[in-house]
Amino acid sequence: MNTTNALQAQDDLFASLGLKRAEQTRKASDPSELGMQTFLKLMVTQMNNQDPFKPMENGDFLAQIAQFGSVTGLDKLNNQIQDLSASLTSGQALQAGGLVGRNVLVPVEVGQLAAGGTIEGQVELPSNSSEVTLRVYDQAGQLVREMPLGPAGAGSVRFQWDGLDDTGAYMPPGRYRMQLSAVQGDQTIDLQTQLFSRVESVNLSARDGLTLNLQGLGPVAFSNVKQIY
Repeated sequence: MNTTNALQAQDDLFASLGLKRAEQTRKASDPSELGMQTFLKLMVTQMNNQDPFKPMENGDFLAQIAQFGSVTGLDKLNNQIQDLSASLTSGQALQAGGLVGRNVLVPVEVGQLAAGGTIEGQVELPSNSSEVTLRVYDQAGQLVREMPLGPAGAGSVRFQWDGLDDTGAYMPPGRYRMQLSAVQGDQTIDLQTQLFSRVESVNLSARDGLTLNLQGLGPVAFSNVKQIY
């Protein structure tokens, strides 16, 4: 059988399966990649050289096509996911760059007091309280200031420590822990402290994702940011 007749026989076989030969394109295919056309050629060769007394079962033939299609589909899906991931990462990096210099609210208790500065924060009250109290501790764990904030309704409650101790003297710059409690009925509950801090820089890595370097607080995951100002 000459080449023309062999190709015609293959075309007839493809037609019986509802397939047709792909048109030749001007761009040469990568010889390292096995495309559907090459796969079908190999399968036709396999059928032409099979044992006539032990022909390939139809189910085996269709299973091979299905397997090839599944692998091809998964490879395309993986490429699409990688493209989407790269796009999201690029978009996240651009947004993160705009956070430098802005203030964010994060759920931490320890803040940095600058010379002549203040530490500001916020808590969320689950219900009305007859008295909210702020207590400030130094790095040695000593209570340096206790500030009654008065009654407050359910929701967000802002607070600010002016850097003074209970005697009215300025505390030295450094790290201080803010602890807030609220009286609700006959119980006193501790509240989750959230502090404001300025974003100095941002980092984006495959392992840690997007991280914000906050003034006086160090690195904080972007996912922990509650609000941006």
